[in-house]
Amino acid sequence: MTKDQKVVAIQEIKDLLQDAKVVYVADLEGLNAAKSSDFRRQAFKQNIKVKVVKNTLLQKAMEQIDGVDFSEMFPTFKGNSAIMIADTANAPAKLIQGFRKKEDKPALKSAYLQETFYVGDENLTSLANIKSREEMIGEIIGLLQSPIQRVVSALQNKSETVEAKAEEAAPAVEETPAEAPDAAAESTEETSAE
Repeated sequence: MTKDQKVVAIQEIKDLLQDAKVVYVADLEGLNAAKSSDFRRQAFKQNIKVKVVKNTLLQKAMEQIDGVDFSEMFPTFKGNSAIMIADTANAPAKLIQGFRKKEDKPALKSAYLQETFYVGDENLTSLANIKSREEMIGEIIGLLQSPIQRVVSALQNKSETVEAKAEEAAPAVEETPAEAPDAAAESTEETSAE
């Protein structure tokens, strides 16, 4: 690789990383062409960008990124490395986990998301369990709706209960006045007959 090619490659990596909020570095070594292609296809379907990179070029590109110090990840840059860029925090981890149900690889080297670094494959389960932004928003909306739904339900039940009590009480009220005049009329009739 010539010096100009390295400069271009570093710039490509920088462009990928510049505004990335979720960056995973994985080891794809040991995957044959068909499995590697399948992994990339699944990543593409989930809007995850995958790029196999040289470790030295990746490190140089990361050193040039403003605002984030990626140095915690540098010790993991050994062997075959692929960067995975996504919008959803747990998507790459879930993809790796799902793929590893059949294979030993890919392995997680390191990750950067939510302004935190995760180093080592042992963090894969934790990363997969991180809730995505959409999942968190859904849970918050559900929590906010729950008390409102209870109040509305209680009000509906209360109005139904009040209506039911009113219906039960209404016939009793009607019967009492109706019986009283009849009883008074009967007693008046009996008195006049005597």
